Amino acid sequence: MSESNRVASLSAPDRSALAAVATQFFINGALPASFIPRLPEIRDRVDIGIAEVGLLISIAGITGLVGSIVVGPLIERFGTRRVILASGVVISASLGVIGLAQTPVILLIGLIGMTAFDVLVDVSMNMQASWLSARRHTPVMNRLHGLWSLGTVIGGLAAAWIAAAGISLQAHLMSAGTVLLLALIYVGRGLLRVDEVHESNGEVSPASRRRMLNPTLVLFALAGVFAVTLEITSSDWAAFRLVDDFGVGAGYAGLGFIAATAGMTIGRFSGDWAAVRLGTYRLLLVATALAGLGLSVASLTSSRVATIAGFFIAGLGTSTMLPRLYDDAAKLPGKTASGLGALTAGVRIGVLVVPAIVGALAATSLSVGGAIAIVTLPCVAGFLIVAMRMHSTAGVFANR
Repeated sequence: MSESNRVASLSAPDRSALAAVATQFFINGALPASFIPRLPEIRDRVDIGIAEVGLLISIAGITGLVGSIVVGPLIERFGTRRVILASGVVISASLGVIGLAQTPVILLIGLIGMTAFDVLVDVSMNMQASWLSARRHTPVMNRLHGLWSLGTVIGGLAAAWIAAAGISLQAHLMSAGTVLLLALIYVGRGLLRVDEVHESNGEVSPASRRRMLNPTLVLFALAGVFAVTLEITSSDWAAFRLVDDFGVGAGYAGLGFIAATAGMTIGRFSGDWAAVRLGTYRLLLVATALAGLGLSVASLTSSRVATIAGFFIAGLGTSTMLPRLYDDAAKLPGKTASGLGALTAGVRIGVLVVPAIVGALAATSLSVGGAIAIVTLPCVAGFLIVAMRMHSTAGVFANR
């Protein structure tokens, strides 16, 4: 069956839901990309150092970890559609708060709003995406995450251009939050209104299921820590690498972030195609090698051009890691969002601790590049070991 026939085989409500979910993925990428390339400016405006930036991001990350714990009960109570819409409103408003922030406290409030509610949207939209992907009988998760990455590229390009044009942070971020808030009207009309319940197959007792799932959930959490460390460090700290290590201006600083997210976007839009031709497990090995190569070049080279190229390669390598983990986690049997809850808990732990570690290391005699290398290169090996274990014991990254 051709791709067009597979899409056409979906019911009209499912086609609308797929379009709405795709839009939400794009929105979720564009929101953080609106301010991350301008973090050096925000740091200067609130008058704090790079270590304090990492600390504030990590404090905000605590609420993201809490979100991963409560997301399952919230979805069971309200459903994925309501969780996406309510959380999306808060996230968009928080972007405006970041734009207005003149003190570390106000900045922290905005970061908390972005982080705490992002995990709720993240899990809910990935659940809807996984259900719709299964109904289509064709891979779609990489491409949906590709739309997230496309959102980061467009948001990052816009942020770099706006910074170079001298437009204020307040006008930029409040306008971006308003536009993205209006997009939720379209999303809300199309999203699935009834959630699926994924049960396990066969005669398995609850106690046996818990024994089987607990080690798998731990592996999902560990994989989430390693994967998100590679992803956020190669994008969130790219601007600081160029500004602090090479002394570039605000407009040029955004190129590192754009390179990382551009590589991620290309990798995700081609990820389903690559998985079919290479096999998912071989693709994992290639992706991990690219991530290690890219991060080594980006963090250790003395050339700004090579650094930007390294961030691009790193983005290409990390692109397919989390989309596949999200899809497999969504299919685990048991309580609603148990697999995704474990995965996002690992992701949020990474988001919580990694910025503080990178910031603290960068504030020492080390360069930002040295800090990035110390944090990310061991995580490349860690992700590979955990992913190989998941492949052999839990069927993750299986060729299906």
